Amino acid sequence: MKIAAIRIGKVSIPLKKPFKTALRQVHSAEDIIIKMIADTGETGFGNAPPTAVITGDSQDSIIAAIRDTIGPKLIGMDVDNLEGIMTTIDAAMLHNSSAKAALDIAVYDLFGKRHGIPLYKLLGGYRQGITTDLTISINAPEEMVADSLAAVAAGYTELKLKVGTEAALDIQRVQAIRAAVGQDVKIRLDANQGWSPKEAVRTIRKFEDMGLGIELIEQPVPAHDFAGLKYVTDQVETDIMADESAFGAYEVFQLLAMRACDLINIKLMKAGGLHNAVKIAHLAETMGIQCMMGCMLESKVGITAAASLAAGKKIISTADLDAAVLLAEDPVIGGVSFSKNQLSISDAPGLGITDVQGWQEIQ
Repeated sequence: MKIAAIRIGKVSIPLKKPFKTALRQVHSAEDIIIKMIADTGETGFGNAPPTAVITGDSQDSIIAAIRDTIGPKLIGMDVDNLEGIMTTIDAAMLHNSSAKAALDIAVYDLFGKRHGIPLYKLLGGYRQGITTDLTISINAPEEMVADSLAAVAAGYTELKLKVGTEAALDIQRVQAIRAAVGQDVKIRLDANQGWSPKEAVRTIRKFEDMGLGIELIEQPVPAHDFAGLKYVTDQVETDIMADESAFGAYEVFQLLAMRACDLINIKLMKAGGLHNAVKIAHLAETMGIQCMMGCMLESKVGITAAASLAAGKKIISTADLDAAVLLAEDPVIGGVSFSKNQLSISDAPGLGITDVQGWQEIQ
């Protein structure tokens, strides 16, 4: 089975309500979805959401990287030569991790279909289902309380609260939500780089002194500030997770060597796809550091790939794979299925995806 063609398209999917973080506000998912066609007629699907404030990738840059630079180098390559294909993708150009991830996912999808094996088994097969949290966008405390109560009523037992715009208000938000949902619901916080190191320490210590029972706090300081992240990790009792700092395998190696964090958030769009995400998981496992599988605002194509890795690897013990749930529509036929906070992986080969409705090809 050889790669014969790569077709690039897009889908626009409205969100149920605006997605707000300390970095951005989004009203619809604008995903690039590729179809990698094999000479046997099989199709591998991959996707890349433009997330310029995190990855630096725009819709136009993703399209250009796939169409003009990386994609042409893959035509004619044998799908069984995974190592050669991934080396070619990585070496084709610097950065552009989202474009690389889209191609990587499509190759793995074809490989699974070529050998009749679901992706989660190819990646380790540790479990077939995982639990995800639900993200609560940053808003006024009363709106976040209402959203949190609705999530718990819908069956979610783990909430990821977006914070990071103003420390004093963040404390009010978290305090109000904990009082509303009770002690049995796990609460995670994501500051999206919103605090300075000292501000983060002061705020987290207040959470601890108030007994709010925060499970973990994600990326409290700017991504480049590894020393600041280590300072926070060393000064508080609450587990600190690296997200934007933990971009790829090299950055994760640095973080682990410095003991700058307690946990790692793996995202395919940061890592450049599954093959690099596996490297991150293995680095973390070597150091005894648990991982979360996270996502951007992507369609069920990317969520299925991420869920397959999370299901495959024991070291990935938590998941934030709710992006498809936040969308008002699901144009993807097949792939991972949702039941409240549970994600179930199909035993169909590859990603188990057969079509994407509303896909508009880009020439």
